Amino acid sequence: MNNSIYIRRKGKVYLDKGQNALPKDYLFNMLANVERLGFTFSKELVEVVLTLSEDRMKTFYKQLVNDLNDMVGDTVDYLPMYPNFPEQVKQANTEELYENAFWHYLGDVLGTRFLPNYEKNRRSPLKDEIRLKVIDLGSKDDFNSIFTRLLGAKTSISATDKSTIEWFVKTYNNHVLTLSPKEIPLKENVAFYIASLLQNNIEADEQIKHHVATATDVLRIATALSDGDISLAQNTKFKSISKRHRRLLLQTLENTGSITEDMLRYKNRWKRLGEILHPFEYKKQFPKCYEAFDILRNDKPFVTFNNQVEKALANKDLPQARQLLKTRPGEYARRLDHLIRLSDQAQEVIADFKDIAPKVSSPVLLQLKTHFEERYNNHALRIFFPKGDVSKAMAIDNNLPKIDVETCQKVVDLCKQTLVEKFSILPPLGNVYLDEKLKDYTIPFGQRSASKALKTIPRGSELDLPSGDTIRLFIYWKDGDSRTDIDVSALALDKNSGYISTVAYYNLKTEGIYHSGDITSAPHGSSEFIDIEISKCLKQGIRYIVMSVNSYTKQAYCDLPICFAGYMVRQFPESGEIYDPLTVENKFDLTANTKIAIPIIIDLEENKVIWTDLSLTSNPSTNNNVHHNLSTTSIINKAMTTLVKPKLYDLFSLHIAARGKQVLDICEAKTIFAVDQGIRPSDIDIIMSEYL
Repeated sequence: MNNSIYIRRKGKVYLDKGQNALPKDYLFNMLANVERLGFTFSKELVEVVLTLSEDRMKTFYKQLVNDLNDMVGDTVDYLPMYPNFPEQVKQANTEELYENAFWHYLGDVLGTRFLPNYEKNRRSPLKDEIRLKVIDLGSKDDFNSIFTRLLGAKTSISATDKSTIEWFVKTYNNHVLTLSPKEIPLKENVAFYIASLLQNNIEADEQIKHHVATATDVLRIATALSDGDISLAQNTKFKSISKRHRRLLLQTLENTGSITEDMLRYKNRWKRLGEILHPFEYKKQFPKCYEAFDILRNDKPFVTFNNQVEKALANKDLPQARQLLKTRPGEYARRLDHLIRLSDQAQEVIADFKDIAPKVSSPVLLQLKTHFEERYNNHALRIFFPKGDVSKAMAIDNNLPKIDVETCQKVVDLCKQTLVEKFSILPPLGNVYLDEKLKDYTIPFGQRSASKALKTIPRGSELDLPSGDTIRLFIYWKDGDSRTDIDVSALALDKNSGYISTVAYYNLKTEGIYHSGDITSAPHGSSEFIDIEISKCLKQGIRYIVMSVNSYTKQAYCDLPICFAGYMVRQFPESGEIYDPLTVENKFDLTANTKIAIPIIIDLEENKVIWTDLSLTSNPSTNNNVHHNLSTTSIINKAMTTLVKPKLYDLFSLHIAARGKQVLDICEAKTIFAVDQGIRPSDIDIIMSEYL
């Protein structure tokens, strides 16, 4: 068991019941310290803790507090430039702020660190009302199901998910094979899992025979063995592979049927991998591999499926293109919009799609359904999230030619019907309660680049803000190999995403928004804060606040020993410490190979936080600050605040139509889909494996 994984992912811990009677004052002291971090125990967990010996209690308590501290960011000292923030910044005149910044920046030139010497005033105790998060008692089977569900996910998983899979493989060794699901739908997960087995010297032959079907599957395994991007969106520098593993990869490739066409999709990558695998040394053992590599290396002619499709489209032979695409239902679905626009007889295209729709994956059908539901609503922008490990977004003008409403609705109805039929073969749900608030949460289609966070939810979801008039943003980092300057900025926009003001290192305050001071190096760790006073901002016509975190000195976040950010909501911002774990709403690690992050957008009018978890670019402009990225940031804001993605409410509604009965009283429900109980938006492993 690993309670560090369990509590972060499920809000649960597992403890075997003891044979002792722990003094209640131990329990009360433990609860008091846990409550200081914003948590408490469920009744069931309290009952088990009271049966522990003192030694077991101390061991459990020490690890638990370490885990909770890490989750909320209470492992460091937060020392902003202005220790009496926010009032100190509000009261400071321009000359004082300028003089302090001047001497601090001069220190960068002189190689020393100048900070203003202010005495920290005594702050009144925290006055905010806090709702504690309940830690529940779990079970070994429930904990082990995390591994099974992650591998059973039908969409991409995050780096944190992969590290969890690695922990299970390393810790459980051969026993992990008994926890593996019968099917691993996503090929990226197949590759990562098999590579983990091989790297830990666990017999993987049966897993390979059962789960590996194409040449690209083999390429992904080789990529995973080299710690590369298994989505294959980025190139990989292949590492040396042992002779045993080279033969295994070639043998697997030899057994995967027709391989040449599949290999040509990643021609140059296979050429580089061939230099590692040495296929020409095994001409007799693996003749099919030899022939395929010979075609790739010597550029011999070979007609591929895509060649045939593009040729048919170029010749305006739409029936031939459709006939080809019908053999690959997923590809037909992805091209459906284009095929309808090309055809004079859209109904024929839809009729073809109806024949193959049951063979299209549920995630693709859900995205197709939403696309055609919104197809005629004339959104100004289209936003894309390119495949890969870095959380980039691309926004372009929506110039798609129109498709009539009737045609769009036929596709929507067909997708709905097919999904209900797919879900109807799953176990019945009984009476189901469905929370209306799930309309604000998106379906977790791609978690590949998701950040590790206190609350991990799908990108584009909207979280309610608790009561309070001040939102406090925060960052913390330590220098990497050289001086590191990380800046937090707040871009204030109106309802149309038009620029109003910016608070950043070059402008520490404007009416209603205040910065705790720009610190340009962090040899021992540094922090910055921004306070956003909601009522004052709304009076100025500010609707959106874009949180931007920029690496001014251009180090990527992944190269820093520690870098994280988050936000709090404060009812009484002058009370309590500037950072108080009780008030942390979310804390997220910044670990991507990028230099600009937009973690959240705050919608002040709707009192919501939009979880964006985005990077602007991996190659920032020369002057890397929010002002220089203003145009891009405004576009990203407009795109993310008008983003149309399938919602959890719609997904669960389809499941209810297929295998349940909706009830309005939660007490009558056998199955609950809600924000804070039952199947929750944060239960991403369950949603990806059991509901997609």
